[in-house]
Amino acid sequence: MPEVTTPKTQKGDYFVDYEDKVFEDVQAEPGEKALVTFHTVAFEGSIGLVNMLQAKRLLRKGFETSILLYGPGVTLGVQRGFPTIGDEAFPGHQNYENQLKAFMDEGGKVYACRFALQALYGHGEPALVEGIQPISPLDVLDIQLIARRDNAYVVSTWTM
Repeated sequence: MPEVTTPKTQKGDYFVDYEDKVFEDVQAEPGEKALVTFHTVAFEGSIGLVNMLQAKRLLRKGFETSILLYGPGVTLGVQRGFPTIGDEAFPGHQNYENQLKAFMDEGGKVYACRFALQALYGHGEPALVEGIQPISPLDVLDIQLIARRDNAYVVSTWTM
């Protein structure tokens, strides 16, 4: 077997060049909006967390940014904890709540579909993370049409 001559990596080493940015750093023009929609189940993949980070980045770039949680996406906006609400049962257990709170603290708006919340997942409005606005299932289409009318940048993801 050939001898490995590459030095072992150490904590703090880089595998890629993080400083080489290829594209310009686009910032929002005054009044520009963004909408990020979530149709994904909490803890079933990374897209929920990735979308929250993208929404926060859009907000920081100056876009008036909203998040829409609908279908299984409402599971990202319910309070969690074990053994009590707010307790972190495992590392990362509170990631969704923490990201949503940080997003709202920076001025973002979060909406959750009442139909999915109750009919699909058996939660009431008090289960939502504080600051999330529950909306009618009829509003799920309208918020997207408003974003279209306002020429907003839309990130829309579905997972099955």
